[in-house]
Amino acid sequence: MKRYINFFFRLNLKTIYFNFKYLPFSQAIRLPILISRRVYLRAAKGKISFECPVRTAMVQIGYEGVGIFDHKKSRSIWEVSGEVVFKGKAVIGHGSKISVRKGGVLSLGDNFVISAETSIVVTTNVTFGNNNLLSWDILVMDTDFHLIEDESGKVLNSPMPIVIGDKVWIGCRSVILKGANIPDNCVIGANSVLSRELEEEKGVYVGNPIKLVKRNITWNY
Repeated sequence: MKRYINFFFRLNLKTIYFNFKYLPFSQAIRLPILISRRVYLRAAKGKISFECPVRTAMVQIGYEGVGIFDHKKSRSIWEVSGEVVFKGKAVIGHGSKISVRKGGVLSLGDNFVISAETSIVVTTNVTFGNNNLLSWDILVMDTDFHLIEDESGKVLNSPMPIVIGDKVWIGCRSVILKGANIPDNCVIGANSVLSRELEEEKGVYVGNPIKLVKRNITWNY
C-alpha cells in the first residue's frame, strides 16, 4: 500500500508528458519513468529505450537526495538530444544533470543510483554496468568541449568513451573524464580525478593522479 501511495503523490503532468513523449504507447501507459516537478526539461529530444522488462516507476528522476542539500530548491536538468538506455531500475537524485548530445549514448545498468547533485555529460558513449552507486557533486564527462590542436592542426583532445563496470562506488566530488575505464567491484575515493583505464578489479583508487591503495576489497550498499 505504501508503494502505491508514494506513486500517487509523485504522479504529475510532467511525468505523463515525458513518458508519452519518449516511449511507445504500450510502454508509456505503464509510466515507467517518474519525473519530479523540479526537473527542468531543457531538451526532451533524442531517444529513450529499455533493454529490460518495463515496470511502473522503475526509473525516478529528481527525487530522493542527501540531507546536506535543499532538495526543495535544487533543480535537476534533463538535456538530451542523443540516446539514453535503461537496463533496469535507476534512481537519479535531486539536483542531478543529464546532458546527452546528438549522436551520444548514455547506458545505465540495473540498480543505478545517483544520490544527488551529480552531472553526466555525454557526446560519444558513457556506459555504466549494474549496481553502481554515485555520490554527490560528481562530474562524469567524455569531452573537453574545446578542442586543442598542435602546430599541424591535429586534434590532441578528442572525446573518448567512458566505461564503468559492475558494482562501482564513486565517492563525492570525484571527476571522471574522457577515456576513463573502471573495472568491476571498485571504489573511487572522494575528490579523485580519473582519465585512464584502471588496472585491477576489487580495488580502492584515490587521489589526483589516481592510484591503487587497497586490493581485494568488497563493499555494500
